[in-house]
Amino acid sequence: MATASVAAAGVEEGSTAAAQAGGAEIAFFDLETSVPQRAGQGYALLEFGAILVCPRRLVEVACYATLVRPADLGVVSAASMRCNGITRDAVAAAPCFRDVADKAYDLLHGRVWAGHNIVRFDVPRIREAFIEIGRPPPEPKGMIDTLPLLTQRFGRRAGDMKMASLANYFGLGRQKHRSLDDVRMNLEVLKYCATVLFLEASLPEVLIVENLVGTITRSKTDGATSPEVKKLEANMSPDSSKRQRIVSQVDGLTTDQDNQESVDLATNGGSSDLISHVEEMKLDAFVQMDVSFSGFLEPDDVSTECIKISASPSYQFNRRTLIKHKDSLLHLCCAGLNIQFGVGTKFLDTAGRQKFNMLVDIPENLSKVLEFCDNQAQRFLQDSGTTSEWRPLIKKYGYVNRPTVRLNIPTTASSDAPPYSTDIYQKGPSGNIQKLAFSKVDAAELDSLFVRGNRLDAFFSLEIYDYQQNAGIRLVAKRLVVHSK
Repeated sequence: MATASVAAAGVEEGSTAAAQAGGAEIAFFDLETSVPQRAGQGYALLEFGAILVCPRRLVEVACYATLVRPADLGVVSAASMRCNGITRDAVAAAPCFRDVADKAYDLLHGRVWAGHNIVRFDVPRIREAFIEIGRPPPEPKGMIDTLPLLTQRFGRRAGDMKMASLANYFGLGRQKHRSLDDVRMNLEVLKYCATVLFLEASLPEVLIVENLVGTITRSKTDGATSPEVKKLEANMSPDSSKRQRIVSQVDGLTTDQDNQESVDLATNGGSSDLISHVEEMKLDAFVQMDVSFSGFLEPDDVSTECIKISASPSYQFNRRTLIKHKDSLLHLCCAGLNIQFGVGTKFLDTAGRQKFNMLVDIPENLSKVLEFCDNQAQRFLQDSGTTSEWRPLIKKYGYVNRPTVRLNIPTTASSDAPPYSTDIYQKGPSGNIQKLAFSKVDAAELDSLFVRGNRLDAFFSLEIYDYQQNAGIRLVAKRLVVHSK
C-alpha cells in the first residue's frame, strides 16, 4: 500500500502549510466502485481519492488515495475490472473501509465537496460506506457538482459532458477511471472551462476562442450580459420592487466545524474567497449549499420498489399518511420545469388563507414516480376505509396531452416569519442566483415572478391529504429557483 501511505503523508504536509495560510480548502473527491451484476445488488467501494484545493488559486495543497477491500471479493467482477482496471488481487491486500474511514472523514467533513456527478453517485456511496460500518457520515458545508454546473454554464460543447468527453475536448488525455487521477483531471477541466467562459464574457462580441479541438464563437444568447443590460441593472433602485434581492450564491456556506487533524478551515473569509473566485471565473451557477436539501432525490434516483405508504403512529385521532423511500420521507427535486400557468388563488386552506399554486410540466421520469405514489396512496387510503373522492395528482394538458402537476407555495401565519414557508430564488440570465425576501403575502407579486413559459428548479415534498371528502397528494414546494429570461 505504498500509494496510500505516500498520499497520506501529502495530506499532513499540505495541512500544515494550508493552516498557516489560513485557507478554506475545497475537497475534490472521487470513488471507484464495483459494477452491480444483478437487481438489488449495491455498489462496493473499491477506491477513495481526494485532493484539497485552495479556492483562491485553484491549486492542490494536499491529497490522499487508497484502495479499499470489499467484504466480498466476488463483487469485483469482470465488468468492474473493465470499468476501472481494479482487480481482485489489487484490493485483496488493501485495508477495509473501517480502517481508512477516519482519514476520509477528516478530509470531507465540514468542507465544500466538489466532483463530477457527485450528487447522484459519489455522495450517496460515501454515505452508504459510513453507515455500513455504523458511523455517522461526514457532512459538507456545500457541494459543487461540476456535471450540472458545466452543462448549464458551458453548454454541451463537449457532447454528453462526461469527464472523458470534457478531457478529450480540451486535449487533456484519456480518463483513467482511478480516483486521484480523475479528481485532478476534474480540476483541470474546471480551470479550462472557467477560462473560456471568462474570456468570452469579457469580449462577447468579438472574441473567438481557439483551443485544441476547434473554434468557439460566443453567441449573444449564450449567457453573456451586454453592457446596456449591466448599466440598466446598475441604475435600478433597490426600492423598485416590493422584495429585496439578496445575493445568495452560497447561502449558508459558513458553519461551525469540528477540530480535525487535516487542514483547519478559516472561520472568516473562506466563503467570500470561494464566492469571489467563482464569480471571477463566471461559474456562479446553482450550487447546493444547504445541506438540509441533500435529502431531495432526483426522479432517476428513486426506486419505486422502495416506496412505501404508512400511517404515522403519532397521529391517532388525525392520522397522517406518509410516503417513504427507504424508510425516509420522500422528497423530490427536478430542474428545468416549464411553467404552464402562473400563480392561482381560487382555493383556501383550512385556516381560510389563500392557497398559492402554479401548474408546471413534468418530465417522463418524474411523471412515473408521481403516478406510482398516486396509485399506492389511493389504494392505501381506500384500504383504510376512507370514503373521500380521490383527486389524481397528475393532469394532462394541451393537445399533446403532456403531464402536469400543481406546485403549492404555503403561507405562514406568524407575523415574525417570512410570508411564505417556501424559499424562493431568482436566477438571472448570467447565472447569478438571488434569494428573494418578501414583506407580505401578495398574489400579484408572485404572479409577476412565476410567468408562463419561464422555467424553474423545484425542491418539494409529497403530502397526502384527506379533508372534506376529498383526498389526494399535494406537492409542497420547499425551494423554488425561477429562471429569468
